[in-house]
Amino acid sequence: MGNTVTLDKEQLREVAMDDRELMRELVAAVAEDTARQVELLKIAVEDGNAEQCKRLAHYSKGACSNVGAASATELLKTIERTAALRDFAECGIALARLTREVGLLRAEAAAMEG
Repeated sequence: MGNTVTLDKEQLREVAMDDRELMRELVAAVAEDTARQVELLKIAVEDGNAEQCKRLAHYSKGACSNVGAASATELLKTIERTAALRDFAECGIALARLTREVGLLRAEAAAMEG
């Protein structure tokens, strides 16, 4: 993952047609939705439910990708891939990083206010 940015602002501007308020709303909505999915993913990892992990990660990956949440997208790809391999330890590591990314996305949205 390395140098992946939290938020690709050029992609976000394009999606939101350069509407700053819409940009903020989109990022805030994706951050909140992803936070809800993280809680469900934690349960799926604890239960060793690979199919649920893959399904939840895939759903969130699309939403994050659409708004340019690049780091979260990469982490969700990792969760999807490692769940398919039933590597729940690696899923858990990526999930912890994803929790941090959600916080960064929330901060990005807050920074767009005003």
